[in-house]
Amino acid sequence: MNVSDPIADMLTRIRNASRAHHLEVVVPASRVKREIARILVDEGFIASFSEGRDGVHPVITLHLKYVDGKASVVSGLKRISKPGLRVYARKTDIPRVLGGLGIVIVSTSQGIMTGAQARKAQLGGEVLAYVW
Repeated sequence: MNVSDPIADMLTRIRNASRAHHLEVVVPASRVKREIARILVDEGFIASFSEGRDGVHPVITLHLKYVDGKASVVSGLKRISKPGLRVYARKTDIPRVLGGLGIVIVSTSQGIMTGAQARKAQLGGEVLAYVW
């Protein structure tokens, strides 16, 4: 399947799986998706992730996290910068999500990181997604 925006595809798969109360979701692997998964684990939005193969293709399996086994920890995911309209933020203009309750995933010259890490490192970059 040819996907024009693989990051949006990953976020949509996570959103759909969490709404359907699935325990895990499998996405095609890439370096950017691996870094986004690492950030989601570090920030406590998903339980863990593992890498493997589905036949010949590398995949990432994300293990979703639920509160009391009912409500998903991830209540929302939104892709900000899209292939047709890239969104960039200066180091002073990195947005906050829900007054600090959510995170911003930013692609900087030093790698993919959260908005708080980018502010601390005084880096701007492409705003990839909001997670809350």
